[in-house]
This record gives sequence, structure tokens and C-alpha cells, in this order.
Amino acid sequence: MTAFATSVDRLIKQIAHWEQARWWSRVEGSKTRGDLVYALVQRLADLGADAERRPHRPVPRLTDLALTDQLRVMADDLLAADAGEDLLRRGTEDVDALRRAL
Repeated sequence: MTAFATSVDRLIKQIAHWEQARWWSRVEGSKTRGDLVYALVQRLADLGADAERRPHRPVPRLTDLALTDQLRVMADDLLAADAGEDLLRRGTEDVDALRRAL
């Protein structure tokens, strides 16, 4: 649990100050930084749904500037769902992989 929360905090500190142009810059072929962070937000939502044994649902794609808030909410939801070690490990790996990619 601590590793996941720490990884999320590090990512948020890395991206919270970004302006729109930085979100739009491409890092993986045709994917923007915003696309990559949104994909992580969706993965964390899916892990939260798995922890609560409910179906996966799409997270609304808001503006890139809202992604930091969406990330925090999904991370907090995953922690509140009392996710098991495996789900938190997977979430931590996803967050750390994104930090390296950005």
C-alpha cells in the first residue's frame, strides 16, 4: 500500500505543473503525454473495479489539465477499495512504468 501511494505521489509531483503544450507533446509514436496518463487513470479505475468485484467502466476523458485530479481520485479509490497486494503491486508497476516513459 505504501509503495503504491508513494509512486502515485511521485508521478503527481512530476506532472502537476504541466501546461497544455506539455500534455500535447508526443512521447510514444502518435500518443501524447495526456493519452498515456489517461490510460493509467483507466487502468487504476479497472483495478479498483476488480477489487470491488464490479464491472469495468470507461472513465470520462476530461481536459488534460484535469488528469492529475483524475489520477488522484482513482488512486484514492483503489486504496479505499482495500485492494489486495497483487492489485496494488500491479498498480505500482503501471505508475512506475508511466513515470519512466514520461
